[in-house]
Amino acid sequence: MKKEIWLGILVALLAGAIGVYFGLKKWEAPSAGVADQHYFFSQSLPDINDKNEKMSNWHGKLLLVNLWATWCAPCVEEMPELSSLQNEQSFNNLQVIGIGIDSADNMREFAAKHKISYPLYVAGMGGIELARKMGNQHGGLPFTLLIGPDGQVKKTYMGRLDMQSVRRDLGLFS
Repeated sequence: MKKEIWLGILVALLAGAIGVYFGLKKWEAPSAGVADQHYFFSQSLPDINDKNEKMSNWHGKLLLVNLWATWCAPCVEEMPELSSLQNEQSFNNLQVIGIGIDSADNMREFAAKHKISYPLYVAGMGGIELARKMGNQHGGLPFTLLIGPDGQVKKTYMGRLDMQSVRRDLGLFS
C-alpha cells in the first residue's frame, strides 16, 4: 500500500512538472525569427494614395517600421519625432516607414494635417496579423521594428518610442 501511494505521488509530481513546463512555454515571449523577416518582406501594401508597394523594395536599407493608428494617442505623439528623424539624415541609409492599422481616408487626412515626411502604408485590420507575426504578441500600439540592412529584425519596441534609445540603437546598425 505504501509503495502505491509513493508511486501515485511521483506520477502526480511528474504530471504537474510537465504541466508547468508547457504552461510557461506558452507564455514565453517569442523572438522575431527568420520567417518573420521573410513575412514582412513578402508583403505588398498600398500607400495612402492607393499605390501598391512591395516591402521587399526596402530590403538593404536600415528600416524603422512603425505600426500605428490615428486613434492611438502615443502613436500620434511620436510621429513628429519620427518625421524629424527621417529628415535629419544622421543615420546612413535610414528609412522610416509607417504602417497604419486604419483606413486610407483617415491616414491620408492625418498625414496632410501633420506633414508626415515618410511613407505611410495602409494595412487596415491586417496590420494586427502583420504585427503579431513580427513579434507583437500583445497587440499593443505603437509597435516599432528596427530592421538592419541585412533584413534581420535587430530590435522591437512596444509602446511610445524613447527617441534617445532609438538613436542609440540606430547608431549600432548604420
